[in-house]
Amino acid sequence: MKLHILGCYAATPRTFTNPTAQVLEIKNHLFLIDCGEGTQVQLRKHKIKFSRIQHIFISHLHGDHFFGLPGLISTFRLLGRKTALHIYGPKGIKEAVTLLLKLGDSWTNYPLIFHELTTKLPELVFEDEKVTVDTIPLDHRVYTNGFLFREKPADRKLNIEVVKKYSIDTCYYQNIKSGKDIVLDNGIIVPNRELTFEPPKPKSYAFCSDTAYMPDMVPQINEVDVLYHESTFLESEQHMAPKTKHATAKEAASIAKAANVGVLILGHYSTRYASIELFKEEAMEVFERVELADDGKSFDFH
Repeated sequence: MKLHILGCYAATPRTFTNPTAQVLEIKNHLFLIDCGEGTQVQLRKHKIKFSRIQHIFISHLHGDHFFGLPGLISTFRLLGRKTALHIYGPKGIKEAVTLLLKLGDSWTNYPLIFHELTTKLPELVFEDEKVTVDTIPLDHRVYTNGFLFREKPADRKLNIEVVKKYSIDTCYYQNIKSGKDIVLDNGIIVPNRELTFEPPKPKSYAFCSDTAYMPDMVPQINEVDVLYHESTFLESEQHMAPKTKHATAKEAASIAKAANVGVLILGHYSTRYASIELFKEEAMEVFERVELADDGKSFDFH
């Protein structure tokens, strides 16, 4: 599981910072999460292959989280894309994007499929044989969702030396990897734990931006490997957080601690602050395992 931060600052793009966009590599998928202005430039800059992006998840319809989407959709068309593009986002995203395509007479030459979201409860929005994606309802000024990405458990690993010792035919290998015991010709049952090794623990990633402090999310994200949580403000501006429906670094750390997550990544910083290191310092007063997102930064989670 690898996370590429393309942009992680609040409100407006600047010459040296970009609004929210990130790419999650998980089980051979490249998922684009939010798409602020400049996202396609960042994709090129960091050599992420456009063609591998088949699913885009938009948290909400504030411009710093989706104004880059129409341009990216248009570029896909100019590049001759043929494969379908799925977009998951709040109701209204289809109208916003297709109006621009209509006015510019620039309909895509590939299937553009919208999955509009309305429920305020967690909802499974994507599933294949390897990964699930659920919404995480958030508390912001407009309808907003985070997204929870989970690997499905992998098959167990064959202990090939033991399997061969019992002269087990290869036709039974898949059953063994699926966790089944084996009955030998003489009637002896060989337990699966003797024939296999535990598979790697499935990884999980929770994306939570933008939101006010929201302890209600803790049960859903409990013990995720990685939590990205917005931290727009420091404690000196804590009074601004409730009215703008944003969170502080300390509040993000409180969520991480309550949920016992593996790692907390902070982002969505207000550009009023001189150094993002201040966010880490404040968060670590509550929770130790803190990383800072920054434009162009990647995190590799083995």
